[in-house]
Amino acid sequence: MISRWLRLGGTAVLLGVLATGCFTERKNEGARLYKQTCANCHGEQGQGLRRLIPPLAGADYLKQHRAELPCLIRRGYKGQMIVNGVDYNQVMPGNEPLTDSQITNILNYIQTAWGNKGEVYTIREVSQQLGACNGSDGQ
Repeated sequence: MISRWLRLGGTAVLLGVLATGCFTERKNEGARLYKQTCANCHGEQGQGLRRLIPPLAGADYLKQHRAELPCLIRRGYKGQMIVNGVDYNQVMPGNEPLTDSQITNILNYIQTAWGNKGEVYTIREVSQQLGACNGSDGQ
């Protein structure tokens, strides 16, 4: 019965269903990874924590330091950071085990969540930026 259905033009429909299933699992990966690796500090809604941990929701830092964000997630950060005019100076731990793809998904989630309207990243862009930070100390 399936072979007859495929001969009658069901191939495109079947491929569409299969592709949708694959993409559906990946669609929420950025949100899932954010929740696992970032939300404990930055909050479920990217709100940060008072003057201790900077917010990600509505953060001017995301646009001003776009090229540095992949390295910041992988290597962490130590030192002063100004977000929305507020001075933060806490240590952010790195996430060395995250793959380039996972970091891309997290960044794209942050760029589009909570009303943020940032430009999304490509895996190629993130990989290039991560390659450039391999010798840095996370600052």
